[in-house]
Amino acid sequence: MTPFRDIALRLPADLLSAFALLSRLPLPNHQGTGAASAWAWPLVGAVLGALGAALASAALWLGLTPGVTAVLVLALGAILTGGLHEDGLSDTADGLYGGWTRERRLEIMKDSRVGSYGVLALVLVTLARWSALTALLVFGGHWAALVATGALSRVPMVLMMALLPNARGEGLSHATGRPGQMTALVALGLAVGIAALLTGWAALPMLAAALGMGVLLSVVALRRIGGQTGDVLGASQQLAEAACLAVLSARL
Repeated sequence: MTPFRDIALRLPADLLSAFALLSRLPLPNHQGTGAASAWAWPLVGAVLGALGAALASAALWLGLTPGVTAVLVLALGAILTGGLHEDGLSDTADGLYGGWTRERRLEIMKDSRVGSYGVLALVLVTLARWSALTALLVFGGHWAALVATGALSRVPMVLMMALLPNARGEGLSHATGRPGQMTALVALGLAVGIAALLTGWAALPMLAAALGMGVLLSVVALRRIGGQTGDVLGASQQLAEAACLAVLSARL
């Protein structure tokens, strides 16, 4: 059986698994397919981005300012994911920079409490996302921006999961498994296709920015904890989203 045919046969189960893992949307009970569904993660991001864009259009039509609208969009994104990626960002910042040994860093990342590094990371990255999104809302084109960014920002998660060892040996990332090479390539191609269709050539610098954030985070995570965890994957999404929105806002 070819990899593409295998994906086609698993399509309904993979889509349900991907949405159940990365969102809090109400879904029917199903048996998750784990890392095999990672090819569909960009689709989840695109759908969540479209829901944010719909809210933005409604808010702007009601007369809300772009700044307030951007806050609502970011809040909706956090609600739809259960704050999954934001939590990963704060835990990653605390762990990677709050401990002196690998074991202590992993212990800090597992702690539910948020430290100063985590707060700073959340504030700065959220501020970067808000600033870029506000500019896009002022000049228009937020539908294409949010959907394309939603898709591309999930790519580093898939690639890091496929290429880096799991640092902890337990947790959500370990339980989900490791996507195969073809699964990762399908996710990459799907995200690039969505972004190119909506933003044209701007998809290339957006992809470069998203992958650049993923590479930088991967280097730090490998040096400090020996690989990736679910928190690191969530942090990569937040950094990639901020980078993609920054690229689009810079082109205005």
